[in-house]
Amino acid sequence: MKSSKLTTLLERFPGHRVAVVGDLMLDVYCWGRAVRLSPEAPVPVVEVERITSCLGGAANVMRNLVTLGAEAVAFGMIGDDEDGRTVLAELDRYGIDRTFVLKDPERRTTRKQRVIAGNQQLLRIDHERTDPAPAAIRRRLVAGLVAAIRERRVDAVIFEDYRKGVLSSEMLAEVTAAAREAGVITALDPKPGSLSPVPGLTVLKPNRSEACAMAEMSVAEGDRAGLDRVAEVLQKLWQPEYLLVSLAAEGMALYRRGGRPTRIPTRAREVFDVSGAGDTLVAAFTLSLAAGIPPKEAAEIANHAAGIVVGKVGTVPVAVEDLRKALA
Repeated sequence: MKSSKLTTLLERFPGHRVAVVGDLMLDVYCWGRAVRLSPEAPVPVVEVERITSCLGGAANVMRNLVTLGAEAVAFGMIGDDEDGRTVLAELDRYGIDRTFVLKDPERRTTRKQRVIAGNQQLLRIDHERTDPAPAAIRRRLVAGLVAAIRERRVDAVIFEDYRKGVLSSEMLAEVTAAAREAGVITALDPKPGSLSPVPGLTVLKPNRSEACAMAEMSVAEGDRAGLDRVAEVLQKLWQPEYLLVSLAAEGMALYRRGGRPTRIPTRAREVFDVSGAGDTLVAAFTLSLAAGIPPKEAAEIANHAAGIVVGKVGTVPVAVEDLRKALA
């Protein structure tokens, strides 16, 4: 489709409301410059010039939805700590409904801290717990999601799995069943080995390595026939309406139930950092479907959005104005 037509389709985004359930994180960046090698070990010494923080994980999907013009509703868990309070403040800053962001005082908020020198990420330090969330918290999240679906307060639900303990196969199955009954779109951004297959999702969106791991197959880059075989396995196991596989420098492949695959070349002009690109991709694709945009055009829009993100350093959302410029 012509870029002018795709740009026009972006006008459908406002007014749509998307729930995101999954692992909330705080992304912290130490920005500086590498000045010398340490005398203590063969590692660079970084003089820190500034420290910034932003929403990460499932929360990054939420802020992408907002910057694209939609409304986001948060379902997740934080600790009763300073990082958790920062996450809440950032959700408020973006106007994200955080009624169902629940606190577990027994665990810490997931924090990913990156050290950046120039445009190069040198190190990442993770503070997290990955054991399952308490059953009471999971029950409250499911109850809130099912109510929002049945009362038609959301147009779509995105399950964002970073394997940090929030999601379970049982949660996925219960919410997906309620969404199918109500005609609400569902999308899963998966982690291999985390969840058992739950048939009936609208969208399953792994990247290449995740897709291969989920299918228990190995496929080389550029092997389209091999990727098609992986897709066939995943379609049988999960039975999604759409399977969207992101392929880094090769763009993405869209598989539809009963249809032929669509290959979409990458729109990234230069790749600096892939952090958050998958979050942007699932947000833009799901929002496009919720706005009534056909799947091929939705994938093209999502591809352009991800291309913007990888051209920047750090976890950043895509503003709809930047997406309009990229499409033009």
